[in-house]
Formats: sequence, C-alpha cells, structure tokens
Amino acid sequence: MDTTGLRAAYDRLLDVAAMSDLGDADDGGWNADQILAHLLSVDAAVAAVALGVVAGSRPTFDNRISLDPWNLDRIIAEHAGRADLTAHLRSQADVLCAIADQLGEPAAAVLVPSLLLSGDELVLDQPVPLAALIDGLAEDHVPRHTQQLLDLRVAVPERA
Repeated sequence: MDTTGLRAAYDRLLDVAAMSDLGDADDGGWNADQILAHLLSVDAAVAAVALGVVAGSRPTFDNRISLDPWNLDRIIAEHAGRADLTAHLRSQADVLCAIADQLGEPAAAVLVPSLLLSGDELVLDQPVPLAALIDGLAEDHVPRHTQQLLDLRVAVPERA
C-alpha cells in the first residue's frame, strides 16, 4: 500500500496537536487530549486488524471502544500530558504506516467486517477491504480530527 497520504495526514495532525493554544470545545465535545486518545485507540485497532489479516485470521473492526469515555480517560491517564500523548501518537502512526507499507494486494483486498460509529450515529456496518479501512484514516478520519483540533484554538484578544 502507498502510505504517502496517511503519513502526510498524520504530519499535519501532529503539527496542530503541538500548538499551545488549544482550549476546550465550545459545544462540550472532546478536548485535545481526548481527540489524541481516540486516535491512539483507533490506530491500535486498525494496526491489530492489519496484523491479524497478515497472520491469516479474519478480524473485525469496531470503533466503539475508541469512543468510550472510560477508555479515553484510561489512555490519557497513562500519559504524562499532551506532549507524551502526541509523541505516542507519532510513534504509533509510524507503526501503522510501516504495517500498511508491507501489505500486498491480496491482504489489502481482504474484506474486514466493520462497525463504525460517529458519536451515536451509525456510519458503517458492512465489510470493507482492509485497504479502504486504512485509506479512510488518511482521507477522512485523521483530517476530520485535525480540523477538530484546529477548532479548539483559543482566539487571542487583539490589543487596543
């Protein structure tokens, strides 16, 4: 698989995550740490699915655990702040991309039964090729959370 787009999406997200002016969501949504924890959970699950396919098993992908507040809090508590979360995400993104780089066409074409929710909304409940699951991170998931982080930027008042 070509992971150029995925690597670029993570580079952009990690640059934004390193910004010092990220506040809380106006609508009560996730803060930056929760977004990073969510990404860590999703990325680990996708990497596990990819490795499972390579191993010959037929894993499933279900993102519900990556939406669970308890799980997000657990992931956050295991890190020493946002810089540590960001460093872990960078490392894990590298691992995911390295796995995807090694996937041949037969493995990338394996259909993975997938259940995807966004909040409480069902987004997908059907098998998708492993490549589509990984490409979806680059094309939608990572950019969406990059924008979500950008939306958390605190406006600095102008001086009179």
